[in-house]
Amino acid sequence: MKRIIFMRHAKAEDPLSGISDLERSLTLKGKVVTRQMAQILKDKIRDPGTLITSPAFRAYETAVIFAGVYGITPEKIRISNNIYHKLDEKTLMEMLKKVDETTETVTLFGHNPAFTTLPAYFCSESVDVVPKSGIISIKFNVSTWSELKPSTAIEELFLKPKKLL
Repeated sequence: MKRIIFMRHAKAEDPLSGISDLERSLTLKGKVVTRQMAQILKDKIRDPGTLITSPAFRAYETAVIFAGVYGITPEKIRISNNIYHKLDEKTLMEMLKKVDETTETVTLFGHNPAFTTLPAYFCSESVDVVPKSGIISIKFNVSTWSELKPSTAIEELFLKPKKLL
C-alpha cells in the first residue's frame, strides 16, 4: 500500500509591500490550527513517512509545526520547488520516483489548486476543495510509487479545520 497525505498550508499573513509571496508567514491562528490538525492526524495515522514541502515560508512553517507534533526534526523535511511552481500529476510522479520504495507514506505541504486537483485526479470519486490547514489522505493498493494511476486511489480521510472551530 502507498499513501499520499496532502496538507494545505495554514492561514498566512496578507501580502505586504516589500515582502514576496515566498516570504509570507503564518498567522498566529494559522499556527494554532496547524498544530491541532497535525495532532488529529497523528491520532489516526501514526507515521507520516517522508515529508516534502513547498519552499514558500508559510508551507515550510506548516511542515515544521506538523513535524514537531510527530517528533520529527525539521532537518528531515525535504523542500521541493515543484510544489510551489508547477505541481501537476507528471511532476508529482517524478517527485515520487525519488522516494525510497520502502516508504509507504509521503506527506506533502503546499498550495491550492494542486492540493485539490491532484487528490481528485488520483481518486475514483470527486474530492472537495481542500481548505487552508485541510488534510486529505489518499491510499493506493500498489507496492511501488511508479504504479500510481489516475482514478485508482481511495480517499482515506479528509480533515477540515472548520470542524474544530
